[in-house]
Amino acid sequence: MEVWVAFTLLAVVMQGIRTAGQKKIVAFISPMATTLVRYLFGLPVALIYLVYLLDGQLNTVTEVIANGDFILYASMAAVAQILATFWLVKVLSFRNFAVGTTFAKTEALQTALLGVLFFSAYLSVLGWLAVIIGMFGIVVISLPNKGQAVQWQSIYYGCLSGIAFAFTSLWLREASLSLNVQLSLSAAFTLAYMVSLQTLLCFIYVYYKERAELKKMLGQLKLAVFVGVTSALGSIGWFTAMTYQNPAIVKSLGQIEIVITLLITYLFFKEKISVKEYLGMFLIVASVVLLLWV
Repeated sequence: MEVWVAFTLLAVVMQGIRTAGQKKIVAFISPMATTLVRYLFGLPVALIYLVYLLDGQLNTVTEVIANGDFILYASMAAVAQILATFWLVKVLSFRNFAVGTTFAKTEALQTALLGVLFFSAYLSVLGWLAVIIGMFGIVVISLPNKGQAVQWQSIYYGCLSGIAFAFTSLWLREASLSLNVQLSLSAAFTLAYMVSLQTLLCFIYVYYKERAELKKMLGQLKLAVFVGVTSALGSIGWFTAMTYQNPAIVKSLGQIEIVITLLITYLFFKEKISVKEYLGMFLIVASVVLLLWV
């Protein structure tokens, strides 16, 4: 199994577990405080992982800090990820959020398009085909039932979220590749820097705008640690995979999470899978098979 595939699968599993934790903790604290939890309690894991890979090469830290390209791209990626998360939360606040989240989940296609336009990150014909097939699978599963009203605000924020997540992936890859070190170590540096900056920015916001949420957050300490640790482990997977491979390909493989979620829902919660969902699952699996074959 290739390195990027293994790390993508790690990211998918950890993201699914983290999401379950986030759904619980968001009932007690605000969306921005929930975002802070993800970074604040994930930061120790990111730093420990970096120290482990550094293995005493402290001179490398100085080289990274002095790398202007790294600081620029990693900082832009950090801010873009915060905005992407905020806009996705906005989508979830609408009554009909299915269409909006569908547009957010077309991130793989947007990553591919933006990668070509701004970063010369070209895909093969079969690579493009796999990305597009996977996108259609997401659309088929996520679109609302017939007769359900569509809110254009949901589409608007969904598109913004997808674009911001796409730029996050592309910028973090550029930051990682700007370092003249082994790829897994450069991914670890990128993760540690981004999470540190995101923790600082989110803490400043919560402290000045939602200070009462900090006390509530401490009241959910075990859950907060759970969300932070699983988030960091997932990010290790995403960051490493996107350092080794084109982010559009990585995100396309990551869509297998939806298939796993639907199967768990069917097997453990005995909920029926609709024809629409079966079709979407088939398209996503076909996309993944094509990616791995390519």
